[in-house]
Amino acid sequence: MSPESLRPFERQFRRAGRAGSGPRMLAEETPVALSYGGTTHAVMMATPADLEDFALGFSVTEGIVSSVDEIDTVTVQELGPGIDLQIRLRDAANRRFEVRRRRLAGPVGCGLCGIESIDEAMRGVPETTSTRRFNATEITGAVGELHGFQALHQATGAVHAAGFYIPGEGIVAAREDVGRHNALDKLAGALLKAGIDGTSGAVVVTSRVSVEMVQKTAAIGAPLIAAVSAPTALAIRTAETAGMTLVALVRGEEFDIFTHPERVMIGAAKHVA
Repeated sequence: MSPESLRPFERQFRRAGRAGSGPRMLAEETPVALSYGGTTHAVMMATPADLEDFALGFSVTEGIVSSVDEIDTVTVQELGPGIDLQIRLRDAANRRFEVRRRRLAGPVGCGLCGIESIDEAMRGVPETTSTRRFNATEITGAVGELHGFQALHQATGAVHAAGFYIPGEGIVAAREDVGRHNALDKLAGALLKAGIDGTSGAVVVTSRVSVEMVQKTAAIGAPLIAAVSAPTALAIRTAETAGMTLVALVRGEEFDIFTHPERVMIGAAKHVA
């Protein structure tokens, strides 16, 4: 856990009917720009930790590059109130990105806007090629194990986590952030740096499952995403199309499977109206 990720703040509190005062550790939130070729592409409010992982993961899960080999350098620049991640792409990837940027530029320079931004938001996802299967105890155990990797959340109670679970090995990587998408991007970057095959396991998250979470999981290559909260309807439709198993509402030993249940060995099925 990076020391820049949290700060103590004085507050008054009430506990068991009594008033008191004292410091509480809170999660830091910082504007982080992701810039390519010296031009800012996106600014995210994020936890200022694991920033190289963030740059790598965001570049891959957003389809800016197809692999980390297309990234030349990542430079972290502190700019007073925020941080700028300067990402230099290799020649072929940079030319491709310049074409994409010109295509997405609106007539008044508004960037992602109009019909192009709708097309971008609804981009297709790669279909999973993994035949990996999981049993019920692996899914519930992975969610439970992820709690042990949430040092920042345990200190502040205010951040999300994303972890990668491999059967027989457990959680092999995890990242935290104030934003659920950022946590998943940081996880993607960590997997890329470590050379971990995304098709070998499952993504586990502490948030709801939006369509962006499914898109990013598909970019990682994972055949299954498991979450403690519910999915959106669009997330379910997207996961179904991608051949991805979406497991949500993992609470203790219970969970719901919304897509491709054949990948989960759950035992005898019972229908509940």
